[in-house]
Amino acid sequence: MRKTVIAAALGAAAALPGLANAQTTAPQSPHTLTGNMAIVSDYRFRGISQTFVQPAIQGGIDYSHASGFYVGNWNSSVSGLSYPSGAGIEMDFYGGFKKAFGDFTFDIGLLQYYYPKAVTPVGNEKFDTLEGYLAVSWKWLTAKYSSTLTDYFGVNSNSTGTTNGDSKGSGYLDLTASYEVAPKLTLVGHYGMQTVKNYKPLEYNDWKLGVSYDMNGWVLGAAYVGTDADSAIYVLNGKETGKDTVVLSVGKTF
Repeated sequence: MRKTVIAAALGAAAALPGLANAQTTAPQSPHTLTGNMAIVSDYRFRGISQTFVQPAIQGGIDYSHASGFYVGNWNSSVSGLSYPSGAGIEMDFYGGFKKAFGDFTFDIGLLQYYYPKAVTPVGNEKFDTLEGYLAVSWKWLTAKYSSTLTDYFGVNSNSTGTTNGDSKGSGYLDLTASYEVAPKLTLVGHYGMQTVKNYKPLEYNDWKLGVSYDMNGWVLGAAYVGTDADSAIYVLNGKETGKDTVVLSVGKTF
């Protein structure tokens, strides 16, 4: 008799919509926190080496909410030749709102580039830069435009010795395609156009063609990166920082 009563009670519970699942499945949290780390053979920012064509170690942390709001921090070692008098690190702080509507995703936000104590060789201007950005993605295609709300990495009359003025309003257009050609194997193509307000000689285009492979959570990457940057301007101690190269990387998100 006892077994019959128990069986009937279990059957009644199972018949109630969602009751059985509510007892075994915890509500999904609207909060997501992730971290990432990577080692690269050369840190290329918009095609230009930030590490004197040497390796870099990178990592960051991201928080996102189910509503679409997110904030994060990302860091990389950089060359003291590129960012003199500083701590040899780039720290990025960002926040924004990202939302998907069918196959389309919209992303808007702010990004602060911070180089502790680093200043330009002439004028002692800070390299720190604030950008606003807007991106639109469709499936595996993304178009993103960024515009500086401050001087472009310290470029102004003080740091250049010219009368050109500031460089606020400099822009970067990023066109990227990322397509999974086989399970865990992704092909990436990119083309970018950098404009620098009042300093046209600094402007250039960059491109990248690469592949990445997810090996049990570790992502291996290889990419051919190049620019048409003026080699007479983008040079450090005889090295062309915008010269075409192959960048290798290994990273993990956790």
